Amino acid sequence: MYRPGLSDLDAVVAIAREGSFRGAALALGMSTTALSSAVAKLEANLGVRLFNRTTRSVSPTDAGRVFVEQVRPALQDIHGAMDGVRSQQTTPSGTLRINAFAAGAREIIAPLVLEFLRRHAEVHVDLVTEGRLVDIVAEGFDLGLRRADLVPADMIAVPLGRLQRYAVVASPGYFKQHQKPRTPADLLGHRCIRTRLPNGALFRWHFEKRGEAAQIDVNGPITLDEASLARAAVLEGVGVGLFLEQDVRADMAAGRLTRVLDDWTPPLADLCLYYPGRRNPSAALKAFIGLARALGRKTKS
Repeated sequence: MYRPGLSDLDAVVAIAREGSFRGAALALGMSTTALSSAVAKLEANLGVRLFNRTTRSVSPTDAGRVFVEQVRPALQDIHGAMDGVRSQQTTPSGTLRINAFAAGAREIIAPLVLEFLRRHAEVHVDLVTEGRLVDIVAEGFDLGLRRADLVPADMIAVPLGRLQRYAVVASPGYFKQHQKPRTPADLLGHRCIRTRLPNGALFRWHFEKRGEAAQIDVNGPITLDEASLARAAVLEGVGVGLFLEQDVRADMAAGRLTRVLDDWTPPLADLCLYYPGRRNPSAALKAFIGLARALGRKTKS
């Protein structure tokens, strides 16, 4: 008698979560063909279709939706039990999955992630960057990386001692043709690089100085949704851009970009790793958190 394996059930949950066979296959580290075959075999055994498939989309059927809702908690318990056993190991190994925003990932890649890999050769780090704030437990991540004020209240946060701050910049050539803004309101007379957020909304530039706050809906010739593209536009003299400081720090130091409104961009919250309060974290997770805490203390000292 056919009995579905744990990987078959993980496949169904991953497809429902990712909304595609390809995305689920990438998340699970298997081929799309193998994933499709496993689901087809499970559907044949159950005698019911779990997913509606077209050439462009995949969505759960009513039966599939009920199946996933019932199976997902059980799978979380099973994986939790397996993590508990793995936590007894003394040598870090396995895979750590981290969800981060791109600028934050660039901040920790060298001092934390790559240093961790040098120390623990048996661990594989799967670092996923995206702008939206995700439920790291529901989406199968061990850790998240966000500003402290964006960390969910039910998570354990590890401050990294890296305060986030915005920088308003433009090329020296741009400022040869346009007077530098002295207040945020002056930006309304400038060509600015507009930014689209992951939810589709346009980002409004926020400023603060001695308790006075300002929020500017800038105008400009182009709207972009990725920091590296906006940086390229600003370097070419297209207009003024607002970036997280770490994204343009080297450009400012080299004189490729000129900073303005410095006194209107105070430090924001600290950059934090965060994770759920599991009773039995794996040896790899414990080692990574330990190194992160050490980095935080070193940065602050």
